[in-house]
Amino acid sequence: MADGDLVELVRQAILAGLLVIAPVLCVGFAVAVCTGLLQAATGVHEPLVGLVPRLVAMAATLVFVMPWMVERFVELFRTAAAP
Repeated sequence: MADGDLVELVRQAILAGLLVIAPVLCVGFAVAVCTGLLQAATGVHEPLVGLVPRLVAMAATLVFVMPWMVERFVELFRTAAAP
């Protein structure tokens, strides 16, 4: 394997990893912003009130998006193993 091929493979792996985790992180960020605004508006500053909805939303997103994530990683591994 040439150096250029290895660099391209690492670049593809990093981009695939970022692309795969992006939906979960975006949902977590959106829920965190909403709960943060709700906590600021109500004056409730309990850490669990912000943590639990974010974890539940991220877990639900992970379950929903998991087939697509696996498909993307399998595609990456197939291109890496191709001669």
